[in-house]
Amino acid sequence: MSDSAPQSSPIPTELRLHQKSQELEIHFEDGVAARLSSEFLRVHSPSAEVKGHGPGQETLQTGKRNVAITTVEPVGHYAVRLVFSDGHNSGLYSWDLLYRYAQEHEVLWADYLQKLEAAGASRDHATPRPASGGCSRH
Repeated sequence: MSDSAPQSSPIPTELRLHQKSQELEIHFEDGVAARLSSEFLRVHSPSAEVKGHGPGQETLQTGKRNVAITTVEPVGHYAVRLVFSDGHNSGLYSWDLLYRYAQEHEVLWADYLQKLEAAGASRDHATPRPASGGCSRH
């Protein structure tokens, strides 16, 4: 498959940040729509800080219940960069990723809550990170 292959997911027809509810509302050309909370988008950031650099390197995000999206920046015709109130801004949310999040929101959220519980972590309080062994690029 070439690098110029057509996009597999529909493109958004509307993208709106609701400041009061802190939800990103997104509508796609095929009718799929969702309202994704700032917390959901922050803890599912596609950044290396959250996802790591390979399988098993993910970092569970804690204490993000009250995080807000401060800015939505377009990136070309394929993604947006979200800037969060905790300073996080390194994830690019492609249309494909947002489409997947719109379709799988409930499952992904339940999985996140289960991981928090298993770790004894909280949506309200950040868990301290170990001082060593992290990625030196972040």
